Amino acid sequence: MLDILKDAIQSSSNKQITYEQFMNTVLYHENKGYYMKDQVKVGKEGDFITSSNISNVFGKLFATLFHKLIALEKIPPYICEIGGGNGRFAKAVLDELQDSYIDTFQKITYIIIETSPYHQRLQQDILPVGKKVIQYQSLDEAKRDFPIFHGIVFSNELFDAFPVRVIEKKDHNLYEVNITLTEEEQLTEILTPLTDEGIKKYINTNKIVLTNGQRIEIPLQMLSYLEDLSSLLGDAVVFTVDYGYTNAEWEEPARKRGSLRGYYNHQLIHNPLEHPGEMDLTTHIHFDALVTYSSKLGLELVKKCRQDEFLLEAGILTFLQENFDPNPFSEKSKQNRAIRSLIMDSGMSAAFHVLIQQKNVKVSWENIFQGK
Repeated sequence: MLDILKDAIQSSSNKQITYEQFMNTVLYHENKGYYMKDQVKVGKEGDFITSSNISNVFGKLFATLFHKLIALEKIPPYICEIGGGNGRFAKAVLDELQDSYIDTFQKITYIIIETSPYHQRLQQDILPVGKKVIQYQSLDEAKRDFPIFHGIVFSNELFDAFPVRVIEKKDHNLYEVNITLTEEEQLTEILTPLTDEGIKKYINTNKIVLTNGQRIEIPLQMLSYLEDLSSLLGDAVVFTVDYGYTNAEWEEPARKRGSLRGYYNHQLIHNPLEHPGEMDLTTHIHFDALVTYSSKLGLELVKKCRQDEFLLEAGILTFLQENFDPNPFSEKSKQNRAIRSLIMDSGMSAAFHVLIQQKNVKVSWENIFQGK
């Protein structure tokens, strides 16, 4: 991977690359990219953990919501998960629909869009691919079969893995933070006067004001993806689960150095240039920009709330198993512990938000969030 990056830097006109180019390479290079390689990334043996990998109760809960949308609100019976990872969320959804809502299960088609061939193979190991489940590597590939998609779209930690540009304010001027090589051919950052019009437009549109020494990530790829996704959607409901900040939160002193960081063997790595191709890179997403830009594309905001609040409102406590089980390793005990960890203030849900949007439909959401 270092050789690939060195070649990219040395072949560029100014001997430097943007953070977006760097992240595209270290995360998504077809052979050496972190997400593309045949190695475990999620769970105890990987570098990070997601809500759907804590317990299948996360997928079970969403299955009940998907069922209500299809059965009560007549949303078309197609579920599209973008960034399906190892397939555990999809399996939990399908198992719950088959066990508890067989009529809905028989109607649905489950679509997974997943870039990584490695993750696609993991999905094939546990999902009925070719029967209930259709796999695609990209939105463009899915569009060939679904030029207009009607149904439900779900993603969990999708946008936080998108490559970003990075800017910094220094001496009252804005610079782009790029990557170059030292004399010893080591990766290092370099500040270059900001000239990119797309970044300037994003800063002005979102009224971003930086103090001296402050840096922030600019998610231009997120905007492009929202355009592509919106052009695909017909009558649709969209669930986005991710972590991020509002514009006001970005201005807090704790955000002064931005949010780009790595996770390596479950350890937080502040320098994103370490372990290129060997660790996950992530940023907190810009929620205000996501909501504003989506609304211009026809996606109406239904609600945005913390994940723990959402889980409670959606009825996760109905999955708590009553009666004390003396076996702490039983499925009942494990599920009860998982539910508690997902709704505790100190748990991971406190850092996540759930965004619900709808396009060309008017769902009676009081029917979705009341009872079973």
